Amino acid sequence: MAHLKGKVAVVTGGGGVLCGAMSKALAEHGARVAVMDVKLEAAERVAEEIRSQGGEATAIAADVLSRESLEAAREKIHEVFGLVEILINGAGGNRPEATASPDRPFFAIPPEAIQWVFNLNCLGTILPCQVFVPDMIQLQRGVVINITSMAAIRPLTRVVAYGAAKAAVANFTQWLAVHLAQNYTPKIRVNAIAPGFFLTEQNRYLLVDEAGNPTPRGQTILAHTPAGRYGEPADLISTLLWLVDDQSAFITGAIIPVDGGFSAFSGV
Repeated sequence: MAHLKGKVAVVTGGGGVLCGAMSKALAEHGARVAVMDVKLEAAERVAEEIRSQGGEATAIAADVLSRESLEAAREKIHEVFGLVEILINGAGGNRPEATASPDRPFFAIPPEAIQWVFNLNCLGTILPCQVFVPDMIQLQRGVVINITSMAAIRPLTRVVAYGAAKAAVANFTQWLAVHLAQNYTPKIRVNAIAPGFFLTEQNRYLLVDEAGNPTPRGQTILAHTPAGRYGEPADLISTLLWLVDDQSAFITGAIIPVDGGFSAFSGV
């Protein structure tokens, strides 16, 4: 599985915990990985770890909300590696100001906080597709994997903007899969991974307290996750490798949950 030797992969948000693990996994299977992040130092740490293990990687600083920045990144990637065949849209996140809470009721959430979350998650997925998918059209093959969320499948309390934005990513995934197959080639596939609950810097404040124990919200999540735990970065890798592999050539427009059974459990 995952015969990626020589294929060029771009991972947005690649300096983060989850997308950093994805970057490393792609490189381990032979891909030449452009680790892209708005923070160059974060991207470089991941790229250096890949190179230290004998893989091929380059760190790229780019803002997924700036087409100009993405186009400049594409030129650098072309110079170093060539045309892009795999795109992982992992840049995203939430912010406390866009989250309902006892101190900040839904009716008081500022519109600029909602817009920030929508921009990062939704527009930050669409723009990289506009910039990098033309490489795949030129190659007449390619794979796009968007990172949505369990919040897109089952609306979660409090995270109003994040859930809606990730639902938009899921909808866009299906739209783009059809658009590319009908207008260009069915050999460009577009799918999404919907992680369940993984501890990240964006959601840690919601799921664990300062002592590292589950918050009441975290306790509820764990009680509704048949696997009985939060996800770990390694839990995403087998699904990632399956979706980028040619063996999944008949899979496009799919949203794959990696959630420990959360979406299957009604609570009863």
